[in-house]
Amino acid sequence: MALIVSLFCGFVPMFFFAAFVYWLDRYEKEPIALLGATFFWGVVIATGGAFIINTAFGVGIYVFTGSESAADLGTTSIVAPIVEEFLKGLAVAIVFFIYRKEFDSTLDGIIYGAIAGLGFAASENTLYIFRDGYQASGWGGLFTLVVIRVFLVGWMHPFFTAFTGIGFAASRMSRNPFIKFTAPFIGYGFAVFTHAFHNTFGSMIGGLEGFAAGLSLDWFGWVIMFGFVIWVINNERGILKRQLREEVSRGLISQWQYQRALSPWTLSTAGMSGRASSQFYKVCGELAHKKEQFAELGDEGGDAALIESLRVQLAQLAPHVN
Repeated sequence: MALIVSLFCGFVPMFFFAAFVYWLDRYEKEPIALLGATFFWGVVIATGGAFIINTAFGVGIYVFTGSESAADLGTTSIVAPIVEEFLKGLAVAIVFFIYRKEFDSTLDGIIYGAIAGLGFAASENTLYIFRDGYQASGWGGLFTLVVIRVFLVGWMHPFFTAFTGIGFAASRMSRNPFIKFTAPFIGYGFAVFTHAFHNTFGSMIGGLEGFAAGLSLDWFGWVIMFGFVIWVINNERGILKRQLREEVSRGLISQWQYQRALSPWTLSTAGMSGRASSQFYKVCGELAHKKEQFAELGDEGGDAALIESLRVQLAQLAPHVN
């Protein structure tokens, strides 16, 4: 029974967190199947690989130093941040290299990084809640760990890996060869640094004071990241505002449809008017982003043809959207 409760408390809140992250993508939704695969990577590949590698390094440090505290500190503060962020970041890298046409903006990088982090958190939370909570202190320990792992520090893994996503996004949207090559490594470096800082800072102070201080810094960082996400969403609105004006002048979409496409609530409400309406505004977002990429980066492997294909879709859907 305790294992089932641990699984429920480990996974279900992360599903809700992931749904919120998906909702934040206001103008150009990522494919749900690809996001699901990214979450699954975090659950299985990243978590399983990290458990094996972290354990191996922890044992190696202990054998080399003969110190249990050195093994714990080395694993927690050095090995785990490097290994875990690398394995979570691989999911972002796979999307970047294999599904490149779905990687359109900074927000996309944040979303794929956060979803991989949430998958990792789901598995890790389950382990901690059951092993360090229930097995160590019974039901009281279990629910204490639920409060800590889910409600107090539940956003830590998506926050860390979002930096890797931002790095890949910067590489995706730049023409500069130096930025294209280095940005993913810089993003990964920030992910490792914030992860290591989180794992180390509170323990340096110790006790309840250290936990409170670390938690305060965590939340401060998350608030800043959320503010950055809001700024990025507003920037995406600007992309639609610029790139869809031409479609109004062409007569492809109406002024009313243009104004509605700019609303951050449209993709959440358009489905109430039918499937055609929902698809229409989704294509508006895709067309605007592809036109922006074409303007910034040129014709990347058929973007011009894709833009015309999206225009054909809009022409077919527009008459059904009132």
